[in-house]
Amino acid sequence: MTTGSYADAAGLVERSAAAYAAAVPVTPQDDGFFGPASVAWRVSTDLAAPVAGLRSLLIQALHPLAMAGVDQHSDWRTDPVGRLAATSAYEVTVTFGDRASATRAAQRVRAVHEHVRGVDPVTGQPYAAGDPALLLWVHAALVDSGLATSALFGTPLTAADADRYVAEMTIAAELLGVPHEMIPDSVAALDRYFDGVRADLRRTPAAGESMSYLLDPPGLDVDIAELWQDIRDAAVLALPGWAVQMYGYAEPPPLTAERRTEIRQALGVLDAVFLGEPGVLEARQRIIARMRSAGKKRADAT
Repeated sequence: MTTGSYADAAGLVERSAAAYAAAVPVTPQDDGFFGPASVAWRVSTDLAAPVAGLRSLLIQALHPLAMAGVDQHSDWRTDPVGRLAATSAYEVTVTFGDRASATRAAQRVRAVHEHVRGVDPVTGQPYAAGDPALLLWVHAALVDSGLATSALFGTPLTAADADRYVAEMTIAAELLGVPHEMIPDSVAALDRYFDGVRADLRRTPAAGESMSYLLDPPGLDVDIAELWQDIRDAAVLALPGWAVQMYGYAEPPPLTAERRTEIRQALGVLDAVFLGEPGVLEARQRIIARMRSAGKKRADAT
């Protein structure tokens, strides 16, 4: 299949925004699995979050079994925007939702995973989406991307908060069925995990096709397409060197202060566009109000 036969990405902002607004709770029953004082909330609301999402997908696609499952069982070619919006809604629910909502969302994903099985045509190995090893791979890519992009384009975390973030996020993997003892709970453990799995990674044809689409999606609004060039460049800049080599991308130029400023400006414009969509500003305000309340409580307790 060539890129010309893929569905275009029209409606990317609108559908993603609608999914986000619907997923942020209006009257949560509790503070969820992380809470407004968590590092997870900070990372998820960071300006660099869109870059983290794209980088995460680039990393995830390099595991041939994980990519085979997506390629053979999802509708990313016919409705790529819908798939991205659904993924975003799930992550928002798990991060900001109450415990019951997050648990229900995870149960739905686990039920879908039960039917996602097959054989990877490249390696000849069988796969199952519910395999804890594959779930852990997707989780690790997401967490590592949050750390990497916050450091480069957002608000960098202290070493202690980076470790705290990795530890907090273990619950996200557990919700999907990964045993706790398998999950890295510190930056050092996360680095060791990647070192151990590197030998299994490769750029399969499906990975190359899907990521080429995401880096240059057709059908975007002209203004969004221009912003997306900066998001794309940022995601590639944030990749580890081994991932750049696997994809065969040109070595990105060093990140200068001027280029970082340009990317952050693009992220700011994209965020403003996102906030202009129905329901998004109100959802963001709910999140910020809860974070400020949590911060005030911490200050009053000290």
